[in-house]
Amino acid sequence: MKTNMINMTSGNTVHLLLTFSVPMLIGNIFQQLYNLADSVIVGQLIGADALAAIGATASITFFFFALCNGTGSAGGIVTSQFFGEGNDAKVKNCIVNTAFIMIVVPLVIGTIAFFCAGPILRLLNTPENIIADATAYMKIMCLNLFLVSAYNFVSSMLRALGDSKTPLYFLILSCILNIILDLIFVYTLHLGVIGAGVATLISTIICSILCLGFAFKTNPYFKFTRADLHLNSAILWKCIKLGVPISLQFSMIAISCMALQRVVNNYGAVAVAAFTATSRIEQLIHQPYQTLGAALSTYSGQNYGAKNKERLAEGFKKSMLMTAIFSLAMLPIMQFLGNAITRLFVKDPEVITMGAKALAITSWFYIFLGIIYMVRGVLNGVGDAFFSLLNGITEVIGRFTVPFLLTAIPLFNVWGIWWSVGIVWFLSAATAYWRYIYKRNRIEL
Repeated sequence: MKTNMINMTSGNTVHLLLTFSVPMLIGNIFQQLYNLADSVIVGQLIGADALAAIGATASITFFFFALCNGTGSAGGIVTSQFFGEGNDAKVKNCIVNTAFIMIVVPLVIGTIAFFCAGPILRLLNTPENIIADATAYMKIMCLNLFLVSAYNFVSSMLRALGDSKTPLYFLILSCILNIILDLIFVYTLHLGVIGAGVATLISTIICSILCLGFAFKTNPYFKFTRADLHLNSAILWKCIKLGVPISLQFSMIAISCMALQRVVNNYGAVAVAAFTATSRIEQLIHQPYQTLGAALSTYSGQNYGAKNKERLAEGFKKSMLMTAIFSLAMLPIMQFLGNAITRLFVKDPEVITMGAKALAITSWFYIFLGIIYMVRGVLNGVGDAFFSLLNGITEVIGRFTVPFLLTAIPLFNVWGIWWSVGIVWFLSAATAYWRYIYKRNRIEL
């Protein structure tokens, strides 16, 4: 049966990375359009306060999603290593064991998150005029947690097998449906922020069910026998051993983002709206780095399983070169077109001006953002669990200290928010690159 799987243990490195990452990039951009659709439609049709309400929940929901998806990502890395070894039985059993984890964890965390939504938003000093909408939107996202985790599980497994195209097809369909439902619920039925959340929920249900069904129907590794359907303590432990540090890494990043959000909230709804707009834009900037890093993770996992260390080093060098080219290309766009880009999200002139200046600040630091993703890709691919924890700790320390210090200096004031974003990227990149050199010098890479 014809599949979209790619074996990355041989062939031209750049061609393989681009072939794998471009469909995933398109898919991730469409995934970001979920948030962008909500933000643009709500910001344009309802106003800056509604946009701020959605933005105020971003770091919190990211925290709960991070807790769930770390183990799924680890399962994908372990699967890619078994695939590189050519061990089909372990590939199938790893998919089954990861599925078990990804059923239990999201149900538990989603339930807790639903009932904690309001108290957490108040703890972060969310402005009173937006807290009702923010709480309602966050609760809907908590209901969405299991569905998103189900989709991320399937896509992680398929990408581990070199298939980055199948998840793309269903994301495109789901994103189009989400935009249509956003317009119906927000514009036609006037359901406001709640309508935007319900549109995302319905779209995710359809995306998850179709993607999972398609994988069972077409991918040979999803065609299980009775021998495959058992829990394997060794594989479970391997996934948990790698997944817990990855979850902690992203959870700590999410906690640090909440700390930054608390600083932003102190400056009022205009600053929250501007921060929301720039964050949505930068989520798109993250995508080329993120997808190339994910491609490098699969590439590294397969080659590590095949014990081909020369290709590991080559993949990292080529990825860093592509990262530098993209970073330089984005710099003039953000420096000179910030107003036009921010205007896509909101009509308020004050928010637009603040957002444009913020983009001009952070764009100088994009290269460091790229370094983080490339190092994360290669080290996660070879199963370096300690790196994930180290990188998360660096983010937490940076975001808990730098924003508070900079915004307290009159020269920076509110702009210290965005300068701190760039400085934390730099600190994380420096720590990540040090870890890569450490591993390389011990002939582990």
